[in-house]
Parts: sequence; C-alpha cells; structure tokens
Amino acid sequence: MHVLGGKKVLLGITAGIAAYKTANLVRLFIKSGAEVKVIMTPASKDFITPLTLSTLSKNPVHSTFYEKEAENELWNNHVDLGLWADIMLIAPATANTLSKMTDGTCDNLLLATYLSAKCPVYFAPAMDLDMYQHPSTKKSLATLQDFGNILIPATSGELASGLIGEGRMAEPKDIVAFIENDFLSKLPLRGKKILITAGPTYEAIDPVRFIGNHSSGKMGFEIAKTAADLGAEVFLIAGPSHQKVTHSFIDRINVKSAQEMYDACHQYYKNVDVAILAAAVADYRPKNIATQKIKKKDAALVIELEPTKDILKSLGQEKTTQLLVGFALETNNEIENAKSKIVKKNLDLIILNSLQDKGAGFATDTNKITIIDADFNQKPFELKSKKEVSVDIINEILKRVL
Repeated sequence: MHVLGGKKVLLGITAGIAAYKTANLVRLFIKSGAEVKVIMTPASKDFITPLTLSTLSKNPVHSTFYEKEAENELWNNHVDLGLWADIMLIAPATANTLSKMTDGTCDNLLLATYLSAKCPVYFAPAMDLDMYQHPSTKKSLATLQDFGNILIPATSGELASGLIGEGRMAEPKDIVAFIENDFLSKLPLRGKKILITAGPTYEAIDPVRFIGNHSSGKMGFEIAKTAADLGAEVFLIAGPSHQKVTHSFIDRINVKSAQEMYDACHQYYKNVDVAILAAAVADYRPKNIATQKIKKKDAALVIELEPTKDILKSLGQEKTTQLLVGFALETNNEIENAKSKIVKKNLDLIILNSLQDKGAGFATDTNKITIIDADFNQKPFELKSKKEVSVDIINEILKRVL
C-alpha cells in the first residue's frame, strides 16, 4: 500500500490546456490506492471530457450544482463533497481560478467545494510565463499559501504558447510524489521504528499436534496498521494468524513457536524505538517433542512441560533507549498483577485487559483496556473496537516518544 492508499482525493480541474494531463493524474492516484472524485469547471470540459475522467475514477464527474437525470434534478452538494475528501487538489489551477480562490468568489461548484473543504488543499498552477510572473498572480500564490493551502510549484519548459519558461504545470507523477512526500513529512511517527508482536504461538507435541491458545492476532495487527498509518516503520512479528496486512510500511515476520518469536524479537529489538508485545506467547511447551504422531491409547497421556523463555522480561533486561510496552490479560487481581509485571519486566507501559470484561480478550472485534505506566498511573478506557483501542494505545506512546 502506498502513502495515499485508502485516502479520498477530490480533484478539481479548471480550464487550462494542462487539463489533458489529469487523465494520467487520476490513473496514478487510483494506482496508489486512493479513491478519486472529480469536479470540473464548466469551461474545463473543452479540454478533457467528463466521460474519460469518470471512466478512470470509477465515479461520476461533477461540474454544476444541478444535474438532470431522467425527469429529476439532482443536487450536487458542495459541502458533502468538501467534507468527503482527505485531500483536495486543484490541477491545473489557472490564473482566473487562483484569483477567485483568493477573493472568495464562489461562482461554480469547484469554488464552492473549495470554500467548504476541511482537508489539506493542494494547488498546481498552470499558465503562460507572463501570466505566472504577473504581480496579481504572485499575490494570489502568496495569499493562498497564507490561507494554509499548499503550492505545488509550476515548472519551466515549453508552454502551449510556444514560449519556453516558468508556468508549466508539474507532471502528474511529480504531483503525486509531492503530495506523498508532504504527507509523509507530517506524519508524527515518521522516522520511528516499532517492533510489534501479535497472535498466538504453537508449541509442537508431535508432527500434527500442538499446544496453543485462542488469540486471533487482531489487536496486534490493528496496532501495527495504526502505527504504519502514522508513518512508523513496523516490524510485525506474527504467530499463526489469519489476519491480513497490506501496508508498505509493515514488514511481517511469520513465526510459530515461542522460541522463534524470542529469536525474531531479539534480532530487531536493538534497532527500534518502541517495542509493543501484544502476542499471546505460550508460557509452557512440551519438554520432549515426539518425532512420530502419538497414537491414541486407552491409558491417560502425560506430557511433561517446561517453561518457555520470557520474551518481554528478556527485552526489559536489554532495554537501553527503547520504549517497552507489554500486555497483561488477567482473570483476577488484575491491577496488582499488571503492576507486578511492570516492575519485574522493566516496562514503560502495560496494557491491561481482563477476561472478566464482556467483549474483551481473544477472538473478539472489541477490547476494553486500562493503560498503566511505570509510576502506576492508570488510564481506563471504555469498551471500543480494536481499531479504536489501537489508536488509544498509539496516542499514549506518542506522548512519550515525540
């Protein structure tokens, strides 16, 4: 997944010759995983057809406040369009439109939507070199940036007039790269490396049987997604799980046993800023693993177990500058048990959840947590989706790593 994956991009097209490039621009946004809607000024349709852009974006293209469909008139709500978008891009942005944006003129659907947008607004000017250098255009560019809009500078090259100079709209691939880089630079976890464990471990009894638990890995995977969405480079060490992850910032390392998870954690731990151990690691494993399938007998079967290595404690012993976060799933005496783990394992935070709480624990889509820090300060949260819980956890971490 790219930086723009899952983002909603509203592309505004004005009446400049560079409008012909917007077909490729839409295609690149779609290829990056974004959803695209297009608004055109009426005059821009002289340069590229709505049909082309609708086909590429897989969404209707809007250009007027009202559209006729059979006997009905449909209202294109500029407020809804502005609120829908995660990003608004006006490209090409002509001198005429720049001036109207500056003055708050609202004489078409695109400008009305711009004035309603709550998201970051990017604009890519395109005009002839004398127009681009004109004092009124320079004033518009400066004013729009003062408003908080983000300029994607025009480049130099051959213009539609035949002249060569500044005023050429940035190429579509450079516009997409500009927006991606701008998004990345503003992500709070950009440059941070985070190790996250998730899921169960399986401890072999024989070639076909194992000791495991009911952990689905959902909580750890949601934490990984949230951290990656905020710019972190994530090393997700996952036990056997059906959960999927598709994010270019997440490196998934698959393991099965507690020993494999231990080895993987120690391989990455020294180079990370934060470690969040959300996996449900087996506390015991069979001391002797049968090389052949154990046959069923009438007599009772006794399997001798031995403790697995305590991954969290071992990382706490090696901790230097890392923020170390553990999980505690308890059934009784929850708070005191969690506090004890903080001390014994040298943790900075522990995420406590109790099987006594309905909707918390394994194999659910919800969780109810209490975050406890090394000073035993407690912060309880209500029952929420695991996605929302992951945001609460990452927000607490952000307070400590920024």
